[in-house]
Amino acid sequence: MQDKKYDLIVVGSGILGTFHAYHALKAGLKVLLLEKDNYPVGATVRNFGQAVPSGMVDQWFRYGVRGLEVYQSIQKDFDITVRNNGSVYIASDEDEQQLIHELKNHYDTIGYPCELLSATGVLAKYPALRSSYVKEGLFFSQEVSVEPDRMIHRVHEYIQQRFSHLTLLYNAPVIGCENSAGGVHVKTSNGYTYLGEKVVICNGNEFKLLFPEVFRKSGQVVSKLQMLRTIQMPEVQLEGNILTGLTIRRYESFENYCPSFNSITTPDHYKELKKWGIHILFKKAVDGSFIIGDSHEYADANQLDDLGFKISDYINQLMLNEAARIANFDVRKISSSWAGYYPQHPDKNIVEINISDNILIRTCIGGKGMTAGIGYTEHSVKKIFDL
Repeated sequence: MQDKKYDLIVVGSGILGTFHAYHALKAGLKVLLLEKDNYPVGATVRNFGQAVPSGMVDQWFRYGVRGLEVYQSIQKDFDITVRNNGSVYIASDEDEQQLIHELKNHYDTIGYPCELLSATGVLAKYPALRSSYVKEGLFFSQEVSVEPDRMIHRVHEYIQQRFSHLTLLYNAPVIGCENSAGGVHVKTSNGYTYLGEKVVICNGNEFKLLFPEVFRKSGQVVSKLQMLRTIQMPEVQLEGNILTGLTIRRYESFENYCPSFNSITTPDHYKELKKWGIHILFKKAVDGSFIIGDSHEYADANQLDDLGFKISDYINQLMLNEAARIANFDVRKISSSWAGYYPQHPDKNIVEINISDNILIRTCIGGKGMTAGIGYTEHSVKKIFDL
């Protein structure tokens, strides 16, 4: 048993856990951050690293905008790999053009800056795109990207240097969490028990270690994504967050803010791609490689293993065929491919379950974590501690 009592114990050090800790530390609270693995290896490090509030709606858009501010603020003090190269949505047909015009009207109304680019303007800014694909674009200059395999590790370095009232422990799976007279006792697999006033559980798609019955009934599903990385191609001019026609047909902001969204038809060449939840994004890394993806397969949270560990070459080839239709460099020079897994809920943007007043589950942010997670966790910490 550890004698020290923490104001907040956070279980899980992905983006939701880490930034719950960050905002609590900023408020002067004593924090213990526990990670079950050697370091974060889940959804936070397996994504594109795109922060795109333009794809979000309602408070999640606002959380995303706040996230941009926090990313930039930390970057000024410490390199966490934030780059401000903006985001662009590339329309490839008249329906997608209509949607980006309607989305621009929405953002003009609320004052979120964006710029329509003609086909000529898109190709001038992004020479690596095919003229046969590009009809028009919608550009958001303030949006940022990070290196997903590095960012959260750099944030951990930053908060350990910046805040003396943080304890960060890796290789510390939490196997027990219960209320007691003195607070909440959290037990790790190595036999240590820690005492906290509040515990926030940010467990990603790990449903077996803590409160499995709660998660069994939570209604969550798990999404499996396939992604690819090319060899280094620093000469290819395609900077920033590149979002394409299938993304325009998928993201929440288009669905919610564009009157034409439900009336557009699906071209035949998109049907097999949509069957596998594919929409094509590109993100150039600092080493000149490109992340390309992604796909979406789903399983009930209780049947996570049904998704398997294998990479489907068929899905990868579907993605690469579409990527080759969009970009004029050799997208098939692939150095690696992987699967990522994250939980989401069919009706909720986040799963918030209070086991008690002091044991709180905050998880299942879906694919919004890199964009909206920072703003959401700031709101969450303020609510938990009545700040």
